[in-house]
Amino acid sequence: MASLRFVRSVWESFRATSGLEPRLLDNLRVTAARPGVVNFELDIQKQHTNRLNILHGGTIASMVDLGGSLAVASRGLFATGVSTDLNVTYLNSGGKVGDRILAVCLSLSIPHSITKRPRLVGKTLAFTNIKFTDPNGHIVARGSHTKYVTQAWKDPNNIVEEMNKLKDQ
Repeated sequence: MASLRFVRSVWESFRATSGLEPRLLDNLRVTAARPGVVNFELDIQKQHTNRLNILHGGTIASMVDLGGSLAVASRGLFATGVSTDLNVTYLNSGGKVGDRILAVCLSLSIPHSITKRPRLVGKTLAFTNIKFTDPNGHIVARGSHTKYVTQAWKDPNNIVEEMNKLKDQ
């Protein structure tokens, strides 16, 4: 429960301080979180669609960006870094107004250069993957997002130690 509460607080911070997310993704709901994994959903509205009246690729790209950030937050980092790379592969239309899109966001393990042991988020970079599905489980899109997190480790609102304890349980 601490993971979900923390990730939702990071999402609320985005909504309160960002220019894009509250305008485009205000109805996005974080439905589950544990260290390294975040689930969210979005009910598609008119502002999420293109001129074909289906989910706009830019909406999905914005959700890859946000999903990567929330996956980093699930590791206990309140400041989630800045993007260095973002990739989206579109596999299906994603739906139309009134449909729902679901996302699973993962913060990946990476090898630590000294110990060769996997680290959950590196000191410099964090790597994330996001999968989008429709409610029937059909894959709509996949994304990856790399974040530069060096400065994020300094945020006084971080709860990294608490999240590490949850991960080990």
